[in-house]
Amino acid sequence: MRPRIIALWAVLGLVAHDPLSPSPVIAASAQNRWPAPSVKRPAPNIPGIPDVLAKNLRNFDDLDFRVYSNQQWQELHKSHAANIVVHYPDGSTTTGIPDHIKKLKFMWTFAPDNRITEHPVRFGTAEGEWTAVMGYLDGTFTKAMDPGNGKVIQPTGRKYHLPMATLGHWNKQGTMSEEYLFWDNSSLMQQIGADQ
Repeated sequence: MRPRIIALWAVLGLVAHDPLSPSPVIAASAQNRWPAPSVKRPAPNIPGIPDVLAKNLRNFDDLDFRVYSNQQWQELHKSHAANIVVHYPDGSTTTGIPDHIKKLKFMWTFAPDNRITEHPVRFGTAEGEWTAVMGYLDGTFTKAMDPGNGKVIQPTGRKYHLPMATLGHWNKQGTMSEEYLFWDNSSLMQQIGADQ
């Protein structure tokens, strides 16, 4: 397991030291002690994970499981800086919380039960500057989708279980100043039967 973890860190550019020397984060991962929280199972406190990193990961869990999933937009400032720059899978970006919220709300227009259910992979740099979290978006295509191209897609009633990932760049105030969101829009359309 250790080579795969080191390779993942290297791919994400998160290794700023000799990748073969143990660090608290790599050691915790290698010993299979990283928690995989979900909506029903919060992450426990794990010895060896730096406090600032644990705090940022807990903040991110709360963001996805409670704030995002319940559309508690008034609390987005707890994890997002006021002038956050967010990069989306389609290549677009937004600056600031209000524009980010406008972009996020689209998912509920066609799937009122849209939510993030689990974080099976979560880690970051020891100083907490970067976090990487993989999760799943779940929902059901029950309302008409307007993708903005002049063509409305009628609901199919099909469910989706879409893998997604977020790279977060955290500032000294404990909020993300930049966020990179990744998911496969083509897979979403296939899963909900809207790819014809």
